[in-house]
Amino acid sequence: MRSAVKSLLVPNPAANFEAFVSKCLSLFKTTTIARGTVLHGHLIKTGTSSERYISVKLLIMYLTGRKPAEAHQVAKEFDRFDLVVQNCFINASLQSGDLDEARKLFDEMPERNEVSWTSLISGFMKSGRVDESLWYFRRNPFQNVVSWTAVISGFAQNGLMLEALIMFLELCESEIRPNEVTFTSVLKACSETGEFRLGMSLLGLIIKTGNELKLSVSNSLITLFLRMGEIDSSRRVFDSMAKRDVVSWTAILDMYVENGDLVEARRIFDEMPQRNEVSWSAMISRYSQSGHPEEALSLFHKMVREGKLVNVSCLSSVINALTTVKALQSGMNIHGHTVKIGMERDVYISSSLIDLYCKCGQTSEGRLLFDSVAEKNVVTWNSMIGGYGFNGQMEEANSLFEAMPSPNSVSWSALITGYLDNKQFDKVFDLFNQMLLFGERPNKSTFSSLLCACATTASLEKGKNIHGKAIKLGIQSDVFVGTALTDMYGKSGDVEGACRVFNRMPQRNEFTWTAMIQGLAESGFAMEALKLFDEMDSRTPPNDLMLSSVLFACSHSGLVNRGLQYFRTFETKMNGSHYTCLVDMLSRAGRLEEAEELIKSMPVEPEPNALAALLSGCQRHKNEELAERTAKKLWRAAERDSGGYVMLSNLYASAGRWKDVLEVRKLMKEKGLKKNGGCSWIELKNQVHSFHSGDGAHSQSLKIYGVLKLLMYEMVPV
Repeated sequence: MRSAVKSLLVPNPAANFEAFVSKCLSLFKTTTIARGTVLHGHLIKTGTSSERYISVKLLIMYLTGRKPAEAHQVAKEFDRFDLVVQNCFINASLQSGDLDEARKLFDEMPERNEVSWTSLISGFMKSGRVDESLWYFRRNPFQNVVSWTAVISGFAQNGLMLEALIMFLELCESEIRPNEVTFTSVLKACSETGEFRLGMSLLGLIIKTGNELKLSVSNSLITLFLRMGEIDSSRRVFDSMAKRDVVSWTAILDMYVENGDLVEARRIFDEMPQRNEVSWSAMISRYSQSGHPEEALSLFHKMVREGKLVNVSCLSSVINALTTVKALQSGMNIHGHTVKIGMERDVYISSSLIDLYCKCGQTSEGRLLFDSVAEKNVVTWNSMIGGYGFNGQMEEANSLFEAMPSPNSVSWSALITGYLDNKQFDKVFDLFNQMLLFGERPNKSTFSSLLCACATTASLEKGKNIHGKAIKLGIQSDVFVGTALTDMYGKSGDVEGACRVFNRMPQRNEFTWTAMIQGLAESGFAMEALKLFDEMDSRTPPNDLMLSSVLFACSHSGLVNRGLQYFRTFETKMNGSHYTCLVDMLSRAGRLEEAEELIKSMPVEPEPNALAALLSGCQRHKNEELAERTAKKLWRAAERDSGGYVMLSNLYASAGRWKDVLEVRKLMKEKGLKKNGGCSWIELKNQVHSFHSGDGAHSQSLKIYGVLKLLMYEMVPV
């Protein structure tokens, strides 16, 4: 700056005045307000400050720097009204948010030009005063592409996408040609409203007006194609761009992120020449949401090391990732950081932190944070209610729900889910009925929880009633509701109902296929389950439960070789439960040596269930030597798992080895282990009655046990 000012220290600026003015104007573009004041003093000294070009630049400098006194002093150097000066004052008032002052200055103008009108139109739009902006636009005598674009983009910025499109159609009826900014705003509106046909019809006009290579237009086209699901078209636009900015890269990154291709998304992210907070947040959020919390946290640490600013979205995603891995201490460190940077009051940050504390079992800490939030919104309340439900504290969850000022459907669903997770199925259905009485519309999550309760209790009639309500609300075709319906019908034994729902679903995901395959396999339709698995969309990767259902079907239908073929195909995806299924399949078929070798070669510790399956096979096929070896292994495995004791006891009982049964039960008692009591239930007149082993809590237990004794007497052989 000093050298630049020195270059202006010439004894006679008039000798090369044009070069002197040019140098001054270039300095005004880069100088600060403090240095600009020094420059102003030099210009006064040389007698050139009153030159119109220089005076206007000085005026803009002081207005931008919020120095109104100095700005008005410069304005006095203009002898009479100056249109440019008045426009500068109007623009400064708009920039500072003083719209009334801008309007006053506008009304006082003896004459106006297109800049005056467009500045006021744009300023009112940016402040959300849409009607007033439109009032000035309709009366603007200088309507050109700039003023039209100011209104169209203003509508889009205020979320009035339909109005933006209507205004664009009006523009097309005039003789004014849209420009780059117009097309950018209209394409954004088409993307947001789903008016894809209109967006596609703009392509010809964009090419005709020579805007197809403009950076902002190309970025908007990428977004439009992404919203349409045209992945290849988005990539073609990106590849054809001669110049790309951070928005271009972030848009194509979003494409792979939304498509679930995290490998390609990360490759694009690493190749980006520059990244903004949106790019970082998109990548971190998707890692967190896709079950890769460690990757999300690693990327966040890299972001912090590079000195990038962290926004609310990014912090929320990081806290969610910490919640997934239950990293309480790291979460507390992030909590301290949010306090330090003043973001702890943000409702989304505080809600994520409440969820973190509750998921880590620290509901008291979560409640302290909840109570400290001055302005709670529905998300904050729902996080705390859900946290209580997650930890089985249903009384606290219900009390907080009752105190909630305005519960929404998510609040009701959070409480219903809490009762479901704690197996209080009667409360689930009672709360749903209350929800309907209060006039609250159930959402997809509510229906999923209700249908899960029906599936768990095999309450087919209740499930059918809920199915009817879903049809009435028009959400039966939703992929999550449809999956829950398929699962409910399958687990309730109504395979035909499950098939009807499955076949009518317009969209299916891996969980839909799993529910249908599992329903068929567990209902004895093994061949149908395997056929459906083979017909499954190749783009749907099989999950753990689906593979277990396939191996179960092979095991119970004697299709050992086919089961082994499936196992070899998906061996890299197999876990302990899959190996157990395979051992059971081989044991049932009498291939006991193969089953024993498989147990020995397992890459994981064999489950007690695997040993029990082999022992059961030994008993069935009379292989006492292998049975003895397996029993010893099961005995050692039982030391680490109470379930092993129960299995061993049952197996000894089935073989009539009562002395060994007593020994196992004695050991269980010494170790303080208990077998969970058996439970059964029956649905009668749309009400589920549950019974636990040795339980006399039912209101008609005396009559029930009386009938049971009578039945047992009748069953005794004469």
